[in-house]
Amino acid sequence: MTTRRGFLQSAIALALFGGSGLSGLALARAGGYAMPADARAKADLTRHVDVFIGTGGHGHTFPGATLPFGMVQLSPDTYNAVWDACSGYHESDGSIMGFTHTHLSGTGIGDMLDFLVMPRTGEVRLQPGPLNAPETGYRSRFDRADESASPGYYRVRLKDTGIHAELTATARAGLHRYHFPKGKPGHLLLDLCHGFQDNASTPTRATDVQLHVVDERTITGGRRVHQWAKGRYIFFAMRLSRPFARAQLYSDEKPLTKEARQAGGTQLKAALHFPDAGDAPLLVKVGISAVSAENALANLDADLTDFDFARVHADAVAAWEKELARVRIETDDDAQRRIFYTGLYHSLLAPTLFSDTDGRYRGMDLQVHTAPEGYHNYSTYSLWDTYRALHPLLTLVQPERVPDLMQGLVRGAAECPDGVGIWPLQGVETGTMIGYHSVVALAEAHAKGFDGIDYAAAWPLFRKRAMEDDFHGLPYYRKLGYVPSDKVSEAASRTLEYAYDDWAGAHLARAAGAEDDYRALVARSRNYRNLFNKDSGFIQPKLEDGSWAKPFDPRALGHMKRWHDFTESNAWQATFLNQHDLYGYMELHGGRDGFVSKLDELFTTSSELPAGAPPDIDGMVGQYAHGNEPSHHVAYLYAYAGQPWKTQAMVRRLLREQYRDERDGLSGNEDCGQMSAWYVLSALGFYPVDPVSANYVIGSPLFRRAELDVGGGRVLRIVTRRNSAQNMYVQSVRWNGKPYTRSWLRHADLAAGGTLEFVMGPEPNREFGSAPDDLPPSFV
Repeated sequence: MTTRRGFLQSAIALALFGGSGLSGLALARAGGYAMPADARAKADLTRHVDVFIGTGGHGHTFPGATLPFGMVQLSPDTYNAVWDACSGYHESDGSIMGFTHTHLSGTGIGDMLDFLVMPRTGEVRLQPGPLNAPETGYRSRFDRADESASPGYYRVRLKDTGIHAELTATARAGLHRYHFPKGKPGHLLLDLCHGFQDNASTPTRATDVQLHVVDERTITGGRRVHQWAKGRYIFFAMRLSRPFARAQLYSDEKPLTKEARQAGGTQLKAALHFPDAGDAPLLVKVGISAVSAENALANLDADLTDFDFARVHADAVAAWEKELARVRIETDDDAQRRIFYTGLYHSLLAPTLFSDTDGRYRGMDLQVHTAPEGYHNYSTYSLWDTYRALHPLLTLVQPERVPDLMQGLVRGAAECPDGVGIWPLQGVETGTMIGYHSVVALAEAHAKGFDGIDYAAAWPLFRKRAMEDDFHGLPYYRKLGYVPSDKVSEAASRTLEYAYDDWAGAHLARAAGAEDDYRALVARSRNYRNLFNKDSGFIQPKLEDGSWAKPFDPRALGHMKRWHDFTESNAWQATFLNQHDLYGYMELHGGRDGFVSKLDELFTTSSELPAGAPPDIDGMVGQYAHGNEPSHHVAYLYAYAGQPWKTQAMVRRLLREQYRDERDGLSGNEDCGQMSAWYVLSALGFYPVDPVSANYVIGSPLFRRAELDVGGGRVLRIVTRRNSAQNMYVQSVRWNGKPYTRSWLRHADLAAGGTLEFVMGPEPNREFGSAPDDLPPSFV
């Protein structure tokens, strides 16, 4: 029977979270477990976040509880062995395997999903069972109507057992609350075998697994995992709100003796039995560490001194409110508000904290280090993606955090036997994707004036990569001026991205006072020219002997079956990868008219792709692919050619078409915030084509007003007059009350605070931003 109180709680929760969570009726059926009153009182901006956006399609996001840049991501796992469940969760799955403490947000490769906890009634089952027969294992079915989530909180009713599960988190610990059916005994299954798998038949590769029952309320352990981040260390400590009656340990699916309190091996699990499970909620708090189980316990005790779920949840909401409040928008479009604040939320999930309360961390050499006073260590740098928009966004709305994040890259480069950062994850260089774009993030930070980063110490490490390392075709690049496609896979894309890294490296060299290196790398950054075929008008792969690779099809990923010439892209997209030398590049196209003509053709040609094209090439507009990062700056290139109105129209189209407030509302992998950061910056009205330049190109602002806290008490106000779906074109701009005719903005001006005013209209103003002196600078 639904009580009035329960109904009112349900109605409040529905009002707060609308389509992103439980209906009021479902909440009432679930027993009225609505958001606690203290958390509700603080839910101002978090109520606009739909954490389920991106959990469908190829978004690869997770819906569970975490804090901004938190070490713990406590979230449900629906599956762990297919690409679309890289985050452990996909909206198409109908059952839950359990709840784990580490997740990746929107990556294209899976890992993590550490330390699965699953509450159960009935017999102990040691295998999760398949998706199509959940009743045969420990997984449980659930209904979408019985699931709800918001920043820092997740809840679900497990249909097969009637257990209500709630999750919240601190920076380094997760807090579970389980409501078992009245009068039924229950147990918790702790599965240390669980993690992401290459496929359903290949178990998670884990070694050095340890499990220790410390007492009737405390369990510790850890493991090494050899999946994507090969050989990473992760440890945990668990405390229970009341003692278990019995702990049964299992190794290789076989029960150990009843007296066993410690085990080691590769296949370890434990069942903790509670005959009184239904008498009161059972709370479980779990801390993690990459250093040791003892440090995990110290993190746990520092973060969670008690089992006050309502307080921890309220603190999580407050943490998210604080960070989301860095950007406040005004709009009558509720869907776009949800998309915006969900995008901002996703932009604040990574990089993730990776040092303990005592300052120790597992370094990129897999040894234990201590962070300098005042600094933390971080992990999960998806740099091939995030250098483009995520890190530029953080320089505006998280400026206090930038030195910490960047100095972490410098330390990591010094520690790592593989050299400078490409895709660092939990103390391991995964080497994923191409280039070495940590150099871009550091060069951008210097260009924007950030202190607290040791640029002088960084440069020798990056110089070694640029000038000496035998790394993925770099010796060919240094000798020939390009990477040959008959010698190295994805050679055409590597050439282009090495050229941009040269540009960034040149500026990092200058920051360290290495002027000779600066000049050499600036010249070398024009190596992209060596792959431009004037006859075809495309970037094309070239062989070691200097001839063009054949056959050539601009829609193809490569000219041979052995490997691709391009990285998750084709010649159409690669032809516009240039970010730093736009005016020099236009000369190759015969001038800006030829460049604009080719750019127009990109957006209007057929979207057909050859068989076997990866799903990463998605979100197609012509051959522009918004679902993958190489295209993200391309709509803004019209501004360099004196036609910013075309940028305005295309950006507005992409904002409206490529993002929706649905579970499959992202057109590609979220990639640790990059997809969302593109939306956030573009909706505000500008985007960094070349982050190293410390400039932004003006697009088409989406909201009538926005206010950004840019740090130090400074506020950037963006006011957009006469804005509407039809009025997508910029008619005029004013900066601090004065007419502004440029099609670009300086970071230093925006970061100083002020008022940026747009007047919009339904037709292009071809005068705005088109004069030679008003075009964005490039190659300076």
